[in-house]
Amino acid sequence: MKLGIIGGSGIYHLEGLTQMEALSMATPFGAPSDKLVRGKLGGQTVVFLPRHGQGHRLLPSEINHRANIYAFKLLGIERILSISAVGSLREELRPRDIVLPDQYYDRTKHSSGHTFFGSGLVAHVAFADPVCPDLRASLFKEIQQALAHRGEQNTRLHNGGTYVCMEGPAFSTRAESRSYRQLGGDIIGMTSLPEAKLCREAEICYAAMAMVTDYDCWREGEEHVTVEMIIANLVANSALAKAVLAHLIATLPETRHCNCGSALKDALITERQAVPATTRKMLQPIIGKYFP
Repeated sequence: MKLGIIGGSGIYHLEGLTQMEALSMATPFGAPSDKLVRGKLGGQTVVFLPRHGQGHRLLPSEINHRANIYAFKLLGIERILSISAVGSLREELRPRDIVLPDQYYDRTKHSSGHTFFGSGLVAHVAFADPVCPDLRASLFKEIQQALAHRGEQNTRLHNGGTYVCMEGPAFSTRAESRSYRQLGGDIIGMTSLPEAKLCREAEICYAAMAMVTDYDCWREGEEHVTVEMIIANLVANSALAKAVLAHLIATLPETRHCNCGSALKDALITERQAVPATTRKMLQPIIGKYFP
């Protein structure tokens, strides 16, 4: 069993890894955000990638999500846990709380990089439930136990919620923030939805650990969101996130029982003989078991 971890703002290293190896990966979609670091954690293989690159060099819209997820697939990763900073759209979701979203609302403008398909091969994956229920349940249990063990009073855990994914890099206008609340959004960020879509296409389980850093800008009298505010609250929870990962990797079952591993079974529409050879070769790690 191998677990992939994508670190967001403020999380550029994964402490506790042993036998570390930095891997420079090449993919048909270009280079990933940075070198992928493979190592051992809790006796299991873990692969870590900083989403924005070391030193936080990449805008949300500059992240090559296809290359990132494809690289994880090449390394045999079956589960990916994403860690990211989000703004809160609800009074009850306070800064330093943790939300495990189970739904997404897409407000991005450039979605061509959110799929592996095209170039002569069409696929439509089911995405009604975009997060792996088994991986999210395991994550919820481990965070609960970690909070209880640490006696944490300033962090609350929320199981479920709708993540509004916006383009960025600017934060929301006040009008946008209010409209997202009316649409039923709970938290807002700029990076998680493309990862969830691509993981589903790659038949990789995906779950997100969203760490609330601010109230966006809808809340009257609240200080406007700033980078300093985000980083300060994210750093406060980073130790908790790392402690959770160490236990999660040790408790995940080796065999998957969810439907993520067969997401493409009924999704590939194009007749086999009509798919260009170059496309079949490019996507072999993803479609190989259906197009041998």
